Amino acid sequence: MTLIANWSYPTTIRFGAGRISEIAEACAAAGIKKPLLVTDRGLVDMAITTKTLDLLEAAGLGRAMFSDVDPNPTEINAYAGVQAFKQGGHDGVVAFGGGSGLDLGKVVAFMAGQTRPIWDFEDIGDWWTRAQVEAIAPIVAVPTTAGTGSEVGRASVITNSESHEKKIIFHPKILPSVVICDPELAVGMPPAITAGTGMDAFAHCLEAFCSPHYHPMSQGIALEGMRLVKENLLITYRDGSNIMARAHMMSAAAMGATAFQKGLGAIHALSHPIGAVHNTHHGTTNAVVMLPVLDFNKTAISERLGLAAKYLGLKGGYDGFYKFVRDLNTALGIPENLTELGVDQPDIDTLVASALQDPSCGGNPVDMNTTNTRALLQACF
Repeated sequence: MTLIANWSYPTTIRFGAGRISEIAEACAAAGIKKPLLVTDRGLVDMAITTKTLDLLEAAGLGRAMFSDVDPNPTEINAYAGVQAFKQGGHDGVVAFGGGSGLDLGKVVAFMAGQTRPIWDFEDIGDWWTRAQVEAIAPIVAVPTTAGTGSEVGRASVITNSESHEKKIIFHPKILPSVVICDPELAVGMPPAITAGTGMDAFAHCLEAFCSPHYHPMSQGIALEGMRLVKENLLITYRDGSNIMARAHMMSAAAMGATAFQKGLGAIHALSHPIGAVHNTHHGTTNAVVMLPVLDFNKTAISERLGLAAKYLGLKGGYDGFYKFVRDLNTALGIPENLTELGVDQPDIDTLVASALQDPSCGGNPVDMNTTNTRALLQACF
């Protein structure tokens, strides 16, 4: 069975092994003639990046790259990328990599023509309407991991370098015009990154499924996304060259980011400030706090996760689902708690305050307040 498909939801997606060869066609479809490839430092010297640049150059699209991107990208990275975009006379962005490269690339394309500061476009109310729409450059997104799903998202997560808070920058036109999902690009991903990014995709689906908001389409997508992770993440962790499993995980990542239009919850409300302050890997942090959050939300989600357990072929209802997550974390080598993850001397008060300010709180099934969020955070250590 070969997984090759062209999708138009939630944007134009060219899905399948080897489809990075269509990068020049994707740029043409997006109206890009002189792209800036934005990626993170870890991908600069990798063969998949070199190959993509070769393809762009061979098609007469130039060979320009910006890679000054932190694991948790900041506004400093964004403004440096905008400067590179302007100095190079570029007309679009190829956002290439995991969540960091994708998020930063999307923001560079968004901010290149704006006159307001980046924080004026935080995902608050109708702040996105402040943007000059005609000045937003087109984006082609190429994920090389299976986690954030940022390739199909209308937002980017950017860390404020001064306050150490993760902010969501939102605009409908940040959604890439064309996406290339090529599972061959993920083959060289280290097992630990495969595990962390895969659990990020699972967290998106899980939290969307448990969110109390009404969105039946997202509900169905989230449920099937969890099934794809259940059946494929361990395979990719143990055998990174399994293209079929890699493809299913890329689907699950895109599905998670599509589903969480329904809402996220306490997993992300905790992991965002922890990652911003302690620079932990986002998906791995999600996995570490997942079990305590399930305990925290149990009274509100046990029946719903019992239904999910049936669909996933898990016995024991909510308890069976909980055991599955615990066993999966163990099999993937996920640290048992934040202490083991390396979060040292945390400022609990600051983390609790930041968690409660995070927009993900609004989708949690149990209302979060200072008292119960403090207890939840402490349970993660």
